[in-house]
Amino acid sequence: MQTQIKTICAREILDSRGNPTVEVDIWDEAGRTARASVPSGASTGSREAVEYRDGDPNRYGGKGVLKAVEHVNTIIQPALIGIDARKQRLIDNIMIELDGTENKSKLGANAILGVSLACARLAAYQSDLPLYRYLGGVGANLMPVPCMNIINGGVHARWQGADFQEYMIAPWGAKTIREAVQWGSEVYQSLRLVLKEEGLSTGVGDEGGFAPHVKSNRQPLELIVKAIENAGFKPGEDVAICIDPASSEFYKDGIYTLHSEDSQLNAEQLSDYYSRLIDDFPLVLIEDGLAEDDWSGWKVLHQKLAGRVELVGDDLFVTNIKYIQRGIDENLANSALIKLNQIGTLSETIDAVNLCHQNHWGTFISHRSGETIDSFIADMTVALRAGHLKTGAPCRGERIEKYNQLMRIEQELGQSAVFAGKQAFIGNA
Repeated sequence: MQTQIKTICAREILDSRGNPTVEVDIWDEAGRTARASVPSGASTGSREAVEYRDGDPNRYGGKGVLKAVEHVNTIIQPALIGIDARKQRLIDNIMIELDGTENKSKLGANAILGVSLACARLAAYQSDLPLYRYLGGVGANLMPVPCMNIINGGVHARWQGADFQEYMIAPWGAKTIREAVQWGSEVYQSLRLVLKEEGLSTGVGDEGGFAPHVKSNRQPLELIVKAIENAGFKPGEDVAICIDPASSEFYKDGIYTLHSEDSQLNAEQLSDYYSRLIDDFPLVLIEDGLAEDDWSGWKVLHQKLAGRVELVGDDLFVTNIKYIQRGIDENLANSALIKLNQIGTLSETIDAVNLCHQNHWGTFISHRSGETIDSFIADMTVALRAGHLKTGAPCRGERIEKYNQLMRIEQELGQSAVFAGKQAFIGNA
């Protein structure tokens, strides 16, 4: 079987926000081909791998990626021709060495990741296996709880409402991924009616969630609880709530400014604020509860809340084992968000997940706010037995495609599929 890489071709396409991103096609000697595209974030951690942009103000306001495309076609491709596409770690290591920087700033994580993912998909085709089975082996059967971002705030809603960036529902009481997606969609549609009744906007943000102009950070939680109940479900028992404050966005000089509530809090006070929310609402996960540089504050947050809720580090850890290990050593959280483009290769992403699981941490797989219709993370979540993922509201094609792919996988697995349910959430299952 001819499995050597023959040709790699990258191009500039548009993501869900209408911004350029990288897409990569790859062929082997037998003529098989695979494709992958790269997402992009809006609120990004300062330690993330570098997304290479052209900076030419005359094209896409400087956001073009033609140079990253050129790096694939003229630097990465020659180095990988003739290599077995199934040798994922070798391929990723070659690209890391070609770049030669700690944060992939020479070639760009967007260039490297497109090739990394396309190679994995090609290898799955070569092996005549679905992607989740190729990546995860025979044990890849755990279907994740979909955490759907149904109210957008912060930067995702252009700061026209809540300070917190994401309010998610987690239909963890369902029995299957198909049922969980159904429940999530029903709550989403119920919320639309609740917002109309309240005279609030039903326009949507970057990730498909509604972006109403609310008066506080509690109000979205109140609206969601009402929507859950109106849809015929029990808050907390059937459908829980997760939040991503993205607190680095409203943090400066040790102070967290909640603009919607005209208040300023330190880390301990904000931790107590979250504690009151947990008391009052079926809140089971908090992502980026504190800022990426507030390491001492995270210790306080963990001491106060780790036994009550899953505490996920995103900007704090950026899918990097160096920072995740520090979090483990210092008891800063109990879960890490996992984003492929934060680190830039599939191999490094798998290493981050493995490190978390070895230390009994949760792993929360995530999309980015600038997405494509590529469903790679759906397969990856099943393959790595992550248990839960977020990929936006049940709205907009680039979000829906991930949920649709999960339902396809569950149907293919049949009776062997296991829904993760409440056990997926660290600290409260």
